[in-house]
Amino acid sequence: MSDEQEYLTFKIKDEEFGLDILYVQEIRVWSSVTELPNKPNYFKGIINLRGVIIPVIDLRQRFEIEPLEYSATTVTIILRSQKSERLNAIGIVVDSVSDVYKVSSEAIRPAPEFGSHIDSCFLNGIASIDEKLIILLDTQKLLDQNELYSATSKEELAEIVD
Repeated sequence: MSDEQEYLTFKIKDEEFGLDILYVQEIRVWSSVTELPNKPNYFKGIINLRGVIIPVIDLRQRFEIEPLEYSATTVTIILRSQKSERLNAIGIVVDSVSDVYKVSSEAIRPAPEFGSHIDSCFLNGIASIDEKLIILLDTQKLLDQNELYSATSKEELAEIVD
């Protein structure tokens, strides 16, 4: 019997991506964010979610895919780290949410080396589900906020929030 894991899938452009569903806190329709100065273009801003300040990035722009006007299908997926020592959360803006799939560990193949717009450090593998390929992302690496704060320090965020 194989180990199965559930993945929430979503679309960016014509590609379908998957995230470990255990990291998904909630899915929200797109709503405005508080913008911060001197930030990378993919960093949309911050939101206050029940007293927790969460940075929001546009995954399409983070992967250097041309920006898209937000629509009724645009959603923000709130991801939360499973580490108990401190809350680490991020919102990622995607074109639309697709489905939830159970994927066996045998169905996941290593991501090939290819000239993609996707930073390969975020790739966890490729799964073939229902005759389509789903790019599985490494949720832990997406939650690594060192990259997010490269233009905005935690101290600057604290000043804005207070």
